[in-house]
Amino acid sequence: MEKKVLITGFDPFGGEKINPALEAVKQLDGKVIEDVEIVAQEVPTVFHESIKVVINAIEQHKPDVVICVGQAGGRTQVTPERVAINIDDARIPDNKDNQPIDEPIYKDGPAAYWTTLPIKRIVHEMKVAGVPAAVSNSAGTFVCNHLFYGVMHYLEKNAPHIRGGFIHIPFIPEQTLGDNAPSLSLDAIVEGLKTAAVIAANENEDIREVGGTTH
Repeated sequence: MEKKVLITGFDPFGGEKINPALEAVKQLDGKVIEDVEIVAQEVPTVFHESIKVVINAIEQHKPDVVICVGQAGGRTQVTPERVAINIDDARIPDNKDNQPIDEPIYKDGPAAYWTTLPIKRIVHEMKVAGVPAAVSNSAGTFVCNHLFYGVMHYLEKNAPHIRGGFIHIPFIPEQTLGDNAPSLSLDAIVEGLKTAAVIAANENEDIREVGGTTH
């Protein structure tokens, strides 16, 4: 039976002309891989609006899995996130000049939500596919974490049968011309996200292997 994965990517922000998250998910839109149908959704890099857009897409497409994707400049690997925290603390304004400082996303929400994706299995399979990957234990405090938390809050309350989570990706090479920031090819990012979608749709159990950090 075919499964459906909703995968979302943010529009460019912070003065960038491109967001590799959006470029990658656009390449996956409409693809069917190993009986997994992938549907992509563009998301504004805007507090609260981003959550509304993704909730609408969930209600429209009724997916089995939701994977939100965002850019984390400076990272060297594709990094599935372990936890979303209930705080907005924006280092820069979003695309509508909102800059919340130390504000809860939901006043009545818990401190955090765990991902419900099998993140260690996803990391393992990404590496098998030749994509550098690692578990991340912080999604930051900008719109990425905001959306991750908002989606998990919605799923917990309204659709606990849908699995959800967030994956951060590095810059792509054209964003790092003129500086020495790390980057990863768009092809590698697409391959990693494709792997994540198939594993998340088909594997209920995560694996136990080392994926922690000391800081």
